[in-house]
Amino acid sequence: MELRVENLSKVFVIGTVAYTVLKELTFSVHEGQFVALLGPSGCGKTTLLTIIAGFQAASGGRVLVNGRQVTRPGPDRGFVFQNYALFPWMTVRDNILFPMKQRRVPAPERERRLKELLAMAQLEGKERLYPHQLSGGMKQRTAFVRALAGRPEVLLMDEPLGAVDHQMRQTLQEELEALWLKDKTTVIMVTHDVDEAVYLGDRVIVMSAREGRIIEDTPISLPRPRDRKSKRYGKYKEHLAGILKNDVVRDPDLLRQESRLSLA
Repeated sequence: MELRVENLSKVFVIGTVAYTVLKELTFSVHEGQFVALLGPSGCGKTTLLTIIAGFQAASGGRVLVNGRQVTRPGPDRGFVFQNYALFPWMTVRDNILFPMKQRRVPAPERERRLKELLAMAQLEGKERLYPHQLSGGMKQRTAFVRALAGRPEVLLMDEPLGAVDHQMRQTLQEELEALWLKDKTTVIMVTHDVDEAVYLGDRVIVMSAREGRIIEDTPISLPRPRDRKSKRYGKYKEHLAGILKNDVVRDPDLLRQESRLSLA
């Protein structure tokens, strides 16, 4: 599997004014990589992810998955939303089965895959519960394996841990890493948290506050599971935090632009 973003741009037009959110992004993601998109809020990370997913069109450039241009959503790309987006009227079992039914996977294969995913996510015995009966960690694991159920070639994650507190976030990062190591699906994850990017990413692509440019693509050469207290781990965090700090300071025009976009 190879995912390639080529000269990708996104411009929103509000009235007679055009606002550039992403400008000429180019990068590749190879099979089995966990790539973190890191940058401040409003820099275009989620816009980029939704273009890769096929939820919206680019203004210029293109996205290719195995040489095929992305023009719409497809089963080759799974998506995990920040709020998990589990179907509240479905049990854990039915949530996980849903994408397989959509793809018309034969019933015996669905049941085999379901059993495999429940074991992977340590959700055996929980399959009859509904989302409101699950802890935050169980919801996250359910959303993750539901996205894997259809065997996507790449999994796109939009700040999947953004809604939890710091202590819970670190615990869920560890659970997420353990799940990913069992499956090794290619992942692109949006985050604005430097520690999260270093803990989970094989690579960290840093995006600028203005126009969503790529200002650094940093490989994280640390063994897994990662030791947050090691000196090398701390150096990666300092390096990436310094890049963000030294990025172009946002001016009032940019802040007004973001305000208008939020109301559009």
